[in-house]
Amino acid sequence: MKRLFSKIIKLRTGILALHSLSAEGYKLNYQKKHLKQKEFLNCNRQLAVYDSQDGFTLLELTISIAIIGIIVLIIAGAMRLGSRSVASGEERIESLERIRTSLNIIDSQIQSEIPLTYIDEDSNKKYYFKGEKEFMQFTTNYSIWGGEKGYVTATYKVEAGENGKQILYATEKIIGLEGERSTKLFDTFENIYFEYFYKDPAEEEGEWVNEWTDDVNIPEKIKLHLVKEARDLFLVIPLRTTGVMTQTSLRKSKLNPPDEEE
Repeated sequence: MKRLFSKIIKLRTGILALHSLSAEGYKLNYQKKHLKQKEFLNCNRQLAVYDSQDGFTLLELTISIAIIGIIVLIIAGAMRLGSRSVASGEERIESLERIRTSLNIIDSQIQSEIPLTYIDEDSNKKYYFKGEKEFMQFTTNYSIWGGEKGYVTATYKVEAGENGKQILYATEKIIGLEGERSTKLFDTFENIYFEYFYKDPAEEEGEWVNEWTDDVNIPEKIKLHLVKEARDLFLVIPLRTTGVMTQTSLRKSKLNPPDEEE
């Protein structure tokens, strides 16, 4: 009986010890599981922080695209403005070069003017030189086309152009030959006209006139006016040969002088 009671006690003690171990194991397993869940949550939080630091939100991306677009527009505008400035500068340089060349031509032709007259079919003496405000005709030994030899009749005529501008044309005709050549000298000025220096032999001082009416002498100086935007650019050209005009021995049939202006 005592042995049986002793075995029962031992069996109960073992059961209690086993139950205690099972409870401790369960508690330990629970703690381990809870610890793993906590570590997993901390890891996810770290990953979220890491992603938010290295990535872009939709708002940040939109602002970045807008800033890049503004920069591109500014650069494109600056390049367009620079291109227009370069083109405008080249056009201005070309225009100034054309003006300089045209002024040199006019100066050379007028300073090389030769005072000639001719006899028409009615045996009347006619003068090549004619001077009006927007028209001038004279004979010279300087040709715009350098290959021409001999005297040429040069004619400058002002005509109305587009946009309120005036155009100065130069025409040459070789004396004694048929045919003529023309070229455009100026087309960017609002007003172009000539003036002639007239001095009465009985007076000490002369004056500038818009039309030359002296049938015996030629003017000492000619003034070319080029007006643009209320600025008057003028060139005074002295004539090397002045005084009484020289008569040629040829008649109209050979000279073929240009038609008189009405």
